Amino acid sequence: MQVGIDMGTVSGGQPAKLDIEELLATRLLVQGNSGSGKSHLLRRLLEQSAPWVQQVIIDPEGDFVTLSDKYGHVVVDGERTEAELAGIANRIRQHRVSCVLTLEGLDIEQQMRAAAAFLNGMFDAEREYWFPVLVVVDEAQMFAPSVGGDVSEDARKMSLGAMTNLMCRGRKRGLAGVIATQRLAKLAKNVAAEASNFLMGRTFLDIDMARAADLLGMDRRQAEMFRDLKRGNFVALGPALSRRPLPIVIGNVETSARSSSPKLMPLPDAPQDVEDLIFTPDPEEFTRPIVRRAPPAPRPTTDILAELSRSTPAATQPVATESRAGSTPEISEEEREERLAAVLSEILADPQAAYRTDSVLYQEFLVRARMRRVPGPPMAMGEFRRRVAIARAGVDEETAASEAWATALSLSAGVSDDLQGVFLLMAKAAIRGEACPSDLRIAKAYGTHSARRARRLLGYFEEQGLVVVHTDFAGKRIVAFPDLQAETQPGDPNATDDGADVPSAAE
Repeated sequence: MQVGIDMGTVSGGQPAKLDIEELLATRLLVQGNSGSGKSHLLRRLLEQSAPWVQQVIIDPEGDFVTLSDKYGHVVVDGERTEAELAGIANRIRQHRVSCVLTLEGLDIEQQMRAAAAFLNGMFDAEREYWFPVLVVVDEAQMFAPSVGGDVSEDARKMSLGAMTNLMCRGRKRGLAGVIATQRLAKLAKNVAAEASNFLMGRTFLDIDMARAADLLGMDRRQAEMFRDLKRGNFVALGPALSRRPLPIVIGNVETSARSSSPKLMPLPDAPQDVEDLIFTPDPEEFTRPIVRRAPPAPRPTTDILAELSRSTPAATQPVATESRAGSTPEISEEEREERLAAVLSEILADPQAAYRTDSVLYQEFLVRARMRRVPGPPMAMGEFRRRVAIARAGVDEETAASEAWATALSLSAGVSDDLQGVFLLMAKAAIRGEACPSDLRIAKAYGTHSARRARRLLGYFEEQGLVVVHTDFAGKRIVAFPDLQAETQPGDPNATDDGADVPSAAE
C-alpha cells in the first residue's frame, strides 16, 4: 500500500509528499545546524505518519514525549537496567505499540548505553514480530560518533554497533532508521552512508556543506546555498522524496516540545536600591538546604507492561501497585545457587538457545528466576555470560575440580564475553584428551551456523598466543594449549555433530 504524507510545500505551493512505504525500505538522514528546524521536521514526519506505521523515537532531550498525549505513544524512561530496556523493546515489537525512549537526565555515556540496549532489543526480536517500525534517532552524532570522545570505548562501541545494525541490517527486520544530526562530520560515515533519502537544512561549516553537497549530487560551488536556507527550509533528495534536489518548506505541527527557543524580553525597570539587593545576603540563604536537581524517577516497569497489553493509549489515572516486599521466603545460598543453575539448564536445554543472543537469553533467565521465586539481586549480565559459557562447555564434575580447568577459566577471562564459550569448549577437549571439535560444533558454541566463522575464531585465538593449531598426517585438526600443557586429539573439522562428513559444495 502506497501512502504519501504531506511534509509541507514546494515552490509554487504544491504539497511536498513523502512516500512512507519507500522510506521504510530506503531510510532517511536529516542534517542541519542547531536552530535549523530539525526537531520540527521530525515532529511533522511523526505526526503525519502516526496513523500508518509503528514509531519508536530515541529522544535524548525529552522533547517528543508530548506525542503521547495526542497519539498514544508509550513513554519509556531510559534510567533502567540494560536488561529491562531490552525486554521492553522486545515487547514493544510484539505488541506493535509506538513509544518514546526519553533519555533526559542521563549523562552522555548512560544515554549511549540505554539507547544501544533498546535498539539491540528491537533488533533481536523474533522473526514473527518483524513488523515495519519507523525508528527516529535525534542527535544521532551522539550515538554514532565518527571519533572517540570523553566516553569509554566500551560504551562507544556498544552504541555505534547498535546504530550500525539499525541502518545497515535493520531493513530485513522491518526497522527503518530516520537519523537527525547537527553535523555530518561528527556522524560515523558507515551509518550515514546507508541512508538513501536526505533532507539538508541550514549549514555553515565548509566541511559539512561539502559533504551535504556530495550526498545530494550537487556541485561544490552550489554548497553555499545551505548557508542561506531559512529555519524550516530543507533541500530534499531520495526515492521517497524527489529524484532531483528539491527545496521544501516544512509544514505546521499539532504538538509542541516541552522546551522552546529563547525569546527576547525587555528588562524590568531597575530599582533604586539595586546594589543593596545584590550585595546584601538574605539571612535565609545560610539555613536554606542545597537542592540538587535529580533526574525524574522512572515509571515502574509494571505500568509500562500494562500499557503494552492494551490496544489504546494508557489512562491518565495512576495505577496502584501493592508492595510484595517480604513475600519471597528466605533460602540458603546453596539452595539459591541450585535454583539459578536449574533455571540456566532449562534455558540452555532448548535446541535453539545456542543461536539466540545473550540479551534474549538473559531476559528469559530473569523471567524464569522470578517465576521460581529466587530471592536476592538479579545476576549481572557479565556473570550470566560467564556461566553460560561454562555450561555450554559441558564440563563434568571431575574436570571442573581440576587445576587445569581453573587455569583454563583464568585464561578465558582474557578474551571477550562472546568468545569465552568457544575457548572453554576447546580447552575442555584438550584437558580431557577428546577429539578436536568440528567447525560446526565450534560455530554452534559461538551462536552461528557459519563454519567459516568458526575457523576464523581459531585463527584469532592463535594470533593472541592462546592456542597452536596444526594437523596430523591424515589432515585432521589438533589444537594445543601451551599454558595448559595439553592438546586435543585429532578431529575432523568437516564432521557433523554425529560424526559424519559434511558434504562438499560439489556434492
